[in-house]
Amino acid sequence: MAYVPAPGYQPAFNPPIPYTTMIAGGLRVGMVVTIQATLPSKYNRFTINFACGQEETSDIALHQNARYDGRDRVVFNSKQGEVWGNEDLKKEMPFKSGKVFFIMFEITRNNYQVFANGAPFFEFAHRISLDRVNWIQVSGDIVVQELAIIGSGPGVKGGLVMSAAQCDLLPMLGPAYVNAPVPFSANIRGGMIPKRNVVVKGIVNSKAKSFTINLKASYNNEIALHLKPNLSKNIVVRNSFINGTWGEEETEQVKNPFKVGEYFNISIYSDDQNFKVFVNGSLSFNYAYRLSNLQQVDKVEVEGDVNIVYVFI
Repeated sequence: MAYVPAPGYQPAFNPPIPYTTMIAGGLRVGMVVTIQATLPSKYNRFTINFACGQEETSDIALHQNARYDGRDRVVFNSKQGEVWGNEDLKKEMPFKSGKVFFIMFEITRNNYQVFANGAPFFEFAHRISLDRVNWIQVSGDIVVQELAIIGSGPGVKGGLVMSAAQCDLLPMLGPAYVNAPVPFSANIRGGMIPKRNVVVKGIVNSKAKSFTINLKASYNNEIALHLKPNLSKNIVVRNSFINGTWGEEETEQVKNPFKVGEYFNISIYSDDQNFKVFVNGSLSFNYAYRLSNLQQVDKVEVEGDVNIVYVFI
């Protein structure tokens, strides 16, 4: 089964480079864009653009250019009317060869807040109005494992912006919980009724033994889905806690996609009969409902040996 993200969430896994994608509904305050990537064996520079069009002559609201030429640095700029503005430089390079790196852009009223590997890196003030920015471009010497646009579509003039495949899914309205502390808990508005999605993006700690994601009913603490990757045993345990008792564990799956020190993306989707759990864009397993009233399943919890990048509901 192919993964179809809900409206409001635009992930791309292992896209070809150069890569250009439209921001559904356009860019606006509160949105988050994340890029998980590595460098190829030979590299010189790579570019990330927040652009007003997909042509070479289009205005660029934010141009981030990582340069490796003996004076490694990251350049920030904008372009209007085919004229580049004044460059801003960061004379440090957090995007290293041989390591997975993570870039995150938070869109605020005043600027783009740029994070590198979870740490604040740069703030770039808006030079072009956000309502003109509707494309993201990635090019150059970079291997993108995942690019996600969080908070796209809902809330724009004219209603939701979605593909035909998304029309049967409930929108993800957010906001995203970014760099949230662990243990983590958040409400799921309306519960995990069919067509609902919950996404957890994180990184497994370097000395991790296990971590847990629970979907539970807050009024009685029953757990509809208990998902626990056990790193030492290389299994992913699934279970439910109902009427004060744990049920029978399920552990069967093709492979354990969770590795110490690596990023992961978990999307839990509720259909008519199962929780469908996708990891890094691929279906990992189905879990048949044991708690029948999904509307009561109104809380997501994350705890254990993991750092949260974002949770989006």
